[in-house]
Amino acid sequence: MSTAQSTTDHRPPSRGKRAVFVKELTARARRRVLNHFLALGASDRLLRFGTAVSDEVITRYVENLDFVRDTVFGVYDWRLRLLGVGHLAFAPREKTVDSRITAKARVAEFGVSVAASARGMGVGTALFARAAMRCRNADVDTLYMHCLSSNKTMMHIAKKAGMEIHRDYGEADAYLKLPPAGPGSVMQEALKEQAATLDYTLKANARAVLKWVDRMTGRKH
Repeated sequence: MSTAQSTTDHRPPSRGKRAVFVKELTARARRRVLNHFLALGASDRLLRFGTAVSDEVITRYVENLDFVRDTVFGVYDWRLRLLGVGHLAFAPREKTVDSRITAKARVAEFGVSVAASARGMGVGTALFARAAMRCRNADVDTLYMHCLSSNKTMMHIAKKAGMEIHRDYGEADAYLKLPPAGPGSVMQEALKEQAATLDYTLKANARAVLKWVDRMTGRKH
């Protein structure tokens, strides 16, 4: 599948930049997550996974995603396709980073991918911000990203967030120290999830109505 989709596929007519709603995904979204990754071109797969991966490897990766242990976020378009996916994996500190970076028992590693047709919409930045918020509220003070140094999107997100970046042999590690959670951060995350759930519901209802109209009129796309 190609990621060269027209912008009219996922964006309704608009004169200004629309808000990006980031929703936490459950195992029910596994098929849509798989479709998102399979639609990535070879270069995007390389940037996301750090190596060339086949459809079979991606399928196994998605089948093994643990939506309970880790946190997966997504941004939906108007056809309920995922424009972006952020995977936040929690791991013991000693397996991921130098013990001098944090005293916490866990750190979080973040990986993100955005459909080619959704570039420039702020999807990657919104996914990162939501992941950082989840880390704070989960008592994790270090957000970690590992990627190729050539991954300009990830490097842009890292620099914009003020992450400390270490480059070595064409790869880069980036760390972001996060402040502790507070009533404000907990409330903010709850409100963002509520807004994303409402956005998803509206899109799902609109899609259902359009399908019903198509059936009634015999129209095919």
